[in-house]
Amino acid sequence: MDSILEKAAVKRAQAALDKHGISGKIKILADSARTAAEAAAGLGIEVGQIASSLVFKLPDQRSLLVITSGRHRVDTQMVADLLQVPALDRADADYVKEISGYSVGGVAPLGWINEPSITLIDEALSDYQVIWAAAGHPHAVFPTTYQELLEASGAKAARVGN
Repeated sequence: MDSILEKAAVKRAQAALDKHGISGKIKILADSARTAAEAAAGLGIEVGQIASSLVFKLPDQRSLLVITSGRHRVDTQMVADLLQVPALDRADADYVKEISGYSVGGVAPLGWINEPSITLIDEALSDYQVIWAAAGHPHAVFPTTYQELLEASGAKAARVGN
């Protein structure tokens, strides 16, 4: 499992955490954290404490990162209305890898190779003292706070689901 910490994507996530002064240490889980439910089970926490990084394409081809609480799904029409666009397109795995440098299931909210055009963070994450996000690999996660992640990501706080 320690070899996961040596992977380029995990090192890039760690460098981003260091750059932004996030002191939470990357934790390697024995089981996959590809989904919010898997991550929460592996950490023994509420699923709502998982900050999932979801990537979308906007109609004008800009990228959108939505950092959402694992306790609900992103309401794509709600977010499209908020951004005043007709619809959101979920990005495929190749696009996610190309834009972020991370593979689906391990997309960190920080350390992208091409920063997202727009980043939204789910206000529901503010309900928790500690939240956990992916750190570049399906078994790697890190703890942070809503405020730290809001500031480090340059995100706009928004209601993104129910």
